[in-house]
Amino acid sequence: MSNAAEPAVTTPPTAESAPPDLQVTWSDPARQNAFDRWLAETGRLHGLRPGTVRLACADASFRRYLRVDHSSGSHIIMDAPPDKENSEPFVRIAALMASAGLRVPQVLAWDRANGFLLLTDLGRQTMMQAIKPDDAQANLPLYLQAVDALILWQLASRPGVLPPYDGALLGRELQLFPQWYIERHRGVVPDDAMRQKLESAFAQIVRENLSWPSVFVHRDFMPRNLMVCLPAGPNGAQSDARLGVLDFQDAVSGPITYDIASLMRDAFLSWDEDFVLDVTIRYWERARAAGLAVGSDFGAFYRGVEWMGLQRHLKVAGIFARLTLRDGKPQYLADTPRFIRYIRATACRYRELKPLLRIVDTLEGIQDQSAFVFGRV
Repeated sequence: MSNAAEPAVTTPPTAESAPPDLQVTWSDPARQNAFDRWLAETGRLHGLRPGTVRLACADASFRRYLRVDHSSGSHIIMDAPPDKENSEPFVRIAALMASAGLRVPQVLAWDRANGFLLLTDLGRQTMMQAIKPDDAQANLPLYLQAVDALILWQLASRPGVLPPYDGALLGRELQLFPQWYIERHRGVVPDDAMRQKLESAFAQIVRENLSWPSVFVHRDFMPRNLMVCLPAGPNGAQSDARLGVLDFQDAVSGPITYDIASLMRDAFLSWDEDFVLDVTIRYWERARAAGLAVGSDFGAFYRGVEWMGLQRHLKVAGIFARLTLRDGKPQYLADTPRFIRYIRATACRYRELKPLLRIVDTLEGIQDQSAFVFGRV
C-alpha cells in the first residue's frame, strides 16, 4: 500500500531548499553512486534538473518515490531495489491499464538492473487529500470518477493475462490474521477449538468470494492510490479530468466484488453505511449497464462485496501488524481499530460468521455482542 503523496506546494522545493522530510538520503553508498550515474544519463535525455530531486512519498514496501523537475514540470522517479522489488509487473500493468483508457504513470525510462524508473507525474494531490471527511455527499463526484475508472479497468479483463486470485492465494492471505494479528500482536496462541472455528470461517469466506466472476483486480483501489485531475497546462491547455491510478503492480484476476469493496471500506477512512450503499448501488447499476457480471440482484451483490471486504480486512489487519512488528512501521497499526469495526460489522450480519465474531470479541475484550450499533462501516 502506498502512502499519500506530498501535499501541494506553490513552488516546488529544490533539493537544497527542501525541508528535511523531503531530502533524499541513502543507506547504501553503492546504490547512491548507481543512482547518480543513472540520473546523469537519464537527465540529459529527458531534460531533468538533478539538483531538484526530493522525496515524493514512501511506500509500505521497499519502494520509494522521488520527484525531479524538468523544463515544463516534474517527473517521478521510482527507487525499487531489484533484490527486494520486481519492477516488471509495474511496467507491464501500467501499459495494460493505459490501453484500457486509465490515466496511469507512463514509463519514460527503466534501469532494469538497478531498479530505477522515470515516470510521468500525475500530480501532488491524492483523492484522499481532496476528500471532505465531514461531508460525504460532497465527495460523490470524486467517488463516481473512481467508479468510472474501475469499470474501465474491469471491462478490459481477459483470461490468462494476470495471475489468478484463486482459493490458494485467498487462503494464504487469510492466514496472516492468526499468524500476525492474533499470535504476534495480541499474543494469543490459538487452541484447537479456535483454529477449527477460524478455518471453518475462512473456508466459507473463500467459497463466497470465488462464487463471483473474475475480472482484472487492482487489489488496492482506494483514495490514497487515486490522483485528482491535473491542473490546466501551459497556455491554457486542457487538464485531464480522469482520476489517476497508482500502486497497481500487484494486480490479479479475481472476484469482481474486490475493488469496489476496497474503495468503499477504505483502509484509512470510514463512511456511514448510507453513503457506502449509495456509491455501491451506483457502481452496480453502471457495471450492469456496461455488461459486467454483477448479477441482477443488488442484495446478493452487496453480500458478495461484504464477504470480499471481510477477507481483505482480515488480511490487512495481519499485514498492518506485520508492518509494525517485523518492518518497524508502527503508523499502520494505528488504523487497526477500523478493520476490527469492519470485521465485526460483517460478522454481525451473517449467522454463519457468528463464531468468527465471538473470536474477535474475545481478542478485543468486547463483552456485550448485542450492543454493536451499525454506523460507520
